[in-house]
Amino acid sequence: MTAVVAVVSGGIDSVTMAHQLAAEGHRLHLVAVDYGQRHRKELGFARAAAQRLGTGYDEIDLSAVGRLLRGSSLTDPAVPVPDAGRAPAGPNPDIVPNRNALLLAAAYAIAVVERAEAVAFGVMADDVGPSDTSPAFLRAFADMERIATRGRARADLELLAPLVTLHKSEVVALGERLGVPWRQTWTCYRGQSAHCGACAACVERRTAFTTAAVEDPTEYQR
Repeated sequence: MTAVVAVVSGGIDSVTMAHQLAAEGHRLHLVAVDYGQRHRKELGFARAAAQRLGTGYDEIDLSAVGRLLRGSSLTDPAVPVPDAGRAPAGPNPDIVPNRNALLLAAAYAIAVVERAEAVAFGVMADDVGPSDTSPAFLRAFADMERIATRGRARADLELLAPLVTLHKSEVVALGERLGVPWRQTWTCYRGQSAHCGACAACVERRTAFTTAAVEDPTEYQR
């Protein structure tokens, strides 16, 4: 059994990852990050996953950093979340610059303190837009952290990305086998009372359930 600090947002991918790691017998400590995201209600679903799996849980407040990340629809209230396929020309407004490096750096620091053996991150094969979801980024980040934590960590901390070769529909199929309660996950970038059904994240969620032939219990506004 490995002690793992797992970064969990409350979305389909990271919650499925947490269920998978728990099923494999790892000792988990879940961490969620408030980086000032518009859809910070996802944090409640990360907390629910920790309670359901009986794991440790911490919420990291990086909201002050998020307020400086202007230009992203996820962190800048002046930038609206576009409907899928209707983003303006130029950089994708749904991407938060350097977000995954921030999240992983915090998780690694906690892993050192907790004397964990690994950090887990829920990226999957369809995360092809931001370069900080790529296997190359993950390998480079793990190499950097081996240097940064040398002499402080229990051993060289492994960076686990168990979903990295799976497409979203395959993640849904895996989660269905693991008994993930889909109503206890959050995807929508707009963070309203229900999933909007129109943003890129919602469309991806809907498509994944359809492709996986799994009933989608999500309430969509449209």
